[in-house]
Amino acid sequence: MNIYFQKSFQRGFGTYPLKGDDLRNAIDAAIATGYRAFDTAQMYGNEAETGAALAACGVARGELCITTKVHPDNYIEEKFLPSVETSLKTLQVERADVLLLHWPPVGGDVAPSLRLLQSARDRGLADAIGVSNYTAQMMRTARTVVEGPLVTNQVEFHPLLDQKKLLAAATETGIPLSSYASVARGEVFKHALFAEIGKTYGKSAAQTVLRWILQKGVPLNTMSTKPDNIRANFEIMDFTLSSIDMDRIDALTATNHRIVSTGLLPWVPEWD
Repeated sequence: MNIYFQKSFQRGFGTYPLKGDDLRNAIDAAIATGYRAFDTAQMYGNEAETGAALAACGVARGELCITTKVHPDNYIEEKFLPSVETSLKTLQVERADVLLLHWPPVGGDVAPSLRLLQSARDRGLADAIGVSNYTAQMMRTARTVVEGPLVTNQVEFHPLLDQKKLLAAATETGIPLSSYASVARGEVFKHALFAEIGKTYGKSAAQTVLRWILQKGVPLNTMSTKPDNIRANFEIMDFTLSSIDMDRIDALTATNHRIVSTGLLPWVPEWD
């Protein structure tokens, strides 16, 4: 089974942009709530603190799913594997559960970095590999370049953005999506529909949004520093949105509110 679709890992805790006490306290609260999947990256600058917090959390290593991502600056042969080895040492683990390419490379030729990613898995530095922020065409290319499974394409995914093309590409390629920016950095709360629908299930607007994402077949990452919100974001498995309510929310994807727009960072591709 794809590690991201194991029930205990469908709800991941994202660590960006947390550092210091905020990060440690948030991870402690997430562990106490029941989170067992944690997401970091070389780019976040918090792998050491994430690793220290997880090493001290009291949960056996085998019960955790730790994802980290390789910085695009390291997509060259002499840097790639050493950077991954540094990440593992910093995280205090022998291997990553999931290792992702954080962004497509500048210029869009994804094949060389994908081959380096596969070499990291082949050398036992990661149990599973995947990508992040890939377009549909990049997903198709990845499927032809990499031998063996790619467990995810982690992308911006929320009800205010139409990602039908990527969902179709996920079905076509067998590379499932997972989400970041799951509540669109708070933008969803400007739309009364989520609270209205949530009220009928005894759930909040945020819980309604997150449940919609899961029912789209997309595992998710959320981040908060508030224990009550960390707990609420986790407690989304005890209700199911009706097909009517799913359709009502689907209509909001026409808003096409994208947080990570092309040009925001040098690696951001032309989105589908």
